[in-house]
Amino acid sequence: MSAIVDVTSVLEVLRPVQDPELRKSLVELNMIRNVKIEGGNVSFTLVLTTPACPLREFIVEDCQKAVRQLPGIADVVVDVTAETPKQKDLPNRQGIPGVKNIIAISSGKGGVGKTTVAVNVAAALANSGAKVGMLDADIYGPNVPTMLGLESAQVMVQQGASGEVLEPAFNHGIKMVSMGFLIDKDQPVIWRGPMLNGIIRQFLYQVQWGELDYLVVDLPPGTGDAQLTLIQAVPMAGAAIVTTPQNVALLDARKGLKMFQ
Repeated sequence: MSAIVDVTSVLEVLRPVQDPELRKSLVELNMIRNVKIEGGNVSFTLVLTTPACPLREFIVEDCQKAVRQLPGIADVVVDVTAETPKQKDLPNRQGIPGVKNIIAISSGKGGVGKTTVAVNVAAALANSGAKVGMLDADIYGPNVPTMLGLESAQVMVQQGASGEVLEPAFNHGIKMVSMGFLIDKDQPVIWRGPMLNGIIRQFLYQVQWGELDYLVVDLPPGTGDAQLTLIQAVPMAGAAIVTTPQNVALLDARKGLKMFQ
């Protein structure tokens, strides 16, 4: 059996199977690894580019069909894992150590469901197996702790090599920091721009994020200091603008979109 079916022959029958989004061979992309053959049983690891891949089951099925074309194959076991690619570095932008991708969720106008979308995006990524963090950058109206069931959470401050480091709260598979942890429940935040810039940078660089596939940033509405600080500080993997279908909301959403462009 081993003389007929070997690792090379398994890789050859898998070569025509493509990643549906990249439209390239899984073998050429080095997404097929650890091929093992024991009698009539073949197993290998399929390494996807994201644990949230919506076509995961279809890719696995295509791989199994391809390998079963070989003679004497009784079973094909595919171990699926993921290696989320890191956002490319950009000039004059400082990445966060261990964080691969930063995604901003913003809106032109308040009350359109931005924070709800941000929390659900983070939760969906975490449920898919990704390592996820969430930064509540809505300093004046921090609502993420309530939505994640962390309104009573207490965060710890540790002494790191470069100063004080904040230990994020954790729930539903999401690490999270928010201004809501640092003020009383009914205390307003009455700050000018430089102070806002400072706290957002602290949340970016002075938090023990660890290894993250995605850091989801819930921004305040509009095109103000928080948005400018984030865009100028870190390389962004992408941004989503949340809006409702009313004309006034769409008008402001277009302004927010142009800012990120």
